[in-house]
Amino acid sequence: MPIYRAPVEDYRFLFNELLEIEKHRDLPQFADLSSDLTDDILGNAGKFCEEVFHPLNQPGDAEGCHFENGVVSTPKGFKDAYKAYCDAGWGGLGAPESAGGSNMPLLVTMAIAEMGMSSNQSLAMYPMLTAGAYGALLATAPDWMKQSIVPKMVSGEWAGTMCLTESGAGTDLRLMKTRAVEQPDGTYRMNGTKIFISGGDQDLTDNIIHLVIAKIPDEKGQIHDDLSTVNFFMVPKFLVKEDGTMGAKNGVNTGGIEHKMGIKGQATCVLNFDDAVAWRLGPKPEPLKPGEKRSSSAGMAGMFGMMNGARLGVGMQGIALAEIAVQNGLAYAHERRVGRALTGPKEPDKPADLEIVHPDVKRMLLHARAFADGARALAAWSALNHSISLSKRPEAEIAGLLFDLMTPVLKAFCTDMGFEAANLAMQCYGGHGYIQDNGVEQFVRDARINMIYEGANGVQAMDLVGRKLGRKGGVAPMALFAALTGWIAENEKDEALAPFVKGLKRGVETLQAATMWLAQNGLSKPNHAGAAAVDYLRLMGIAMLGWMWARMAKVSLGKDDPLHKGKLISARYWMERMMPEVSLLLERMQAGSDTIMEFE
Repeated sequence: MPIYRAPVEDYRFLFNELLEIEKHRDLPQFADLSSDLTDDILGNAGKFCEEVFHPLNQPGDAEGCHFENGVVSTPKGFKDAYKAYCDAGWGGLGAPESAGGSNMPLLVTMAIAEMGMSSNQSLAMYPMLTAGAYGALLATAPDWMKQSIVPKMVSGEWAGTMCLTESGAGTDLRLMKTRAVEQPDGTYRMNGTKIFISGGDQDLTDNIIHLVIAKIPDEKGQIHDDLSTVNFFMVPKFLVKEDGTMGAKNGVNTGGIEHKMGIKGQATCVLNFDDAVAWRLGPKPEPLKPGEKRSSSAGMAGMFGMMNGARLGVGMQGIALAEIAVQNGLAYAHERRVGRALTGPKEPDKPADLEIVHPDVKRMLLHARAFADGARALAAWSALNHSISLSKRPEAEIAGLLFDLMTPVLKAFCTDMGFEAANLAMQCYGGHGYIQDNGVEQFVRDARINMIYEGANGVQAMDLVGRKLGRKGGVAPMALFAALTGWIAENEKDEALAPFVKGLKRGVETLQAATMWLAQNGLSKPNHAGAAAVDYLRLMGIAMLGWMWARMAKVSLGKDDPLHKGKLISARYWMERMMPEVSLLLERMQAGSDTIMEFE
């Protein structure tokens, strides 16, 4: 059976040494956030995930979910584990106290989410989706929903989902066919089918609150092929009165569950909305003027807020799968004996040396380790920016833009690299990695979905290049480059930091050149930007992890304990082995799109 140990020490390092959270007591939700409190939260959450979630991961994958007579059931043990999770308050960790939560900032909830996803991604997704859904309700719903529905979701009594995709409409929401028609009482009646709905039905909770996007027909009953009438709705599995009383079954029916490559313990459903009662969230769309087309609707704001949170959550899934995969690859490399060290036998009295003596095995595991720890630091830095954006600090707006800029990077780069890390860990097993009994192949299968859902990674790259870079006149990238070059200038005379500053400087200069190339070529030739987007996002990811590693190296210099020594090794690896890739990525971008676009 695979092993898992929650990275509690790594998070303590990030919270207390790198980010120094006790210096941020002025931020919202940070006033009582002492190191003692975070130590307690991290330790207890880690223990819970190790002892309750993790033992169900491999059996849950083997059993999968069941669909019989229109009813979905989760694997054996999931229901009890979910109840234990909710009873311990982990599902409401970030919710306001008024709703029954603990009011912890994103920095803390993100750490707990990673532990849950490492230990059992399929199971941890149920409360993660619920947290995203109740967050959207808190942002967009009328008071009665906040008072009567949200507390039951925070407690785990009810669950939540997000219903976006249709068989003919994934990323392109213009093609969506699900419709919601307003009724005299102000509710809507919804008809249509959604697919790939994680947690769409299950046996864990009494009710499920579906957050659904659908189109509102015009006065002639027509739905348009633009986004002007797309709106955001609350559609419960069982009807809910304003006092929170649960009523009759709504017109939401499960058409089936998907048979998937991975996350088999997660009930991914086809949902049919058959004249289902729905409540609109957010403002009602303004009627279109003759000939008018709109690229968005005010009613979509809640959906985008929920999706951005989900993208960060999926990025954490990439980090989480890398973490558990490298832990198991490393353990196997310290058990398996194969061949002899190139410099001569390390253990002459044994029939062979341990696999860990071989340079390529070390390379694969160090690659995965350097990614997981560096990406965790980038996510933590971004979460801190999110909290700053909610504060009254002068830099609040810039912090929010930086968080926004990093969202597609965290989602795409972290899931690309998470899959890569899981593959490398599996490679350390040789043929044994391909066998289900050893469990590591599950990490590869589970990690693969993270690159696809919540916006495929190519779409994330286009979002970065097409929207995030130019938002508000390019304030975010300018602020980012100011921070990066400022840090380099501040530290480049420190001889002990020279290897790290040199590598970071190479990454930053290349990223600046790539950004300038996009500015000069992307608008005049949009296909150039499209062809370069994925390479640009990866370049930014490598450079940003380089900054995180340079900063972590600065904190770790002169400390001789295993944790800090390990950080310095990973930092050197990133500068020596990953940072050179930025030059290749820039050259590939500069090749343009002509050859690519000739392909039919």
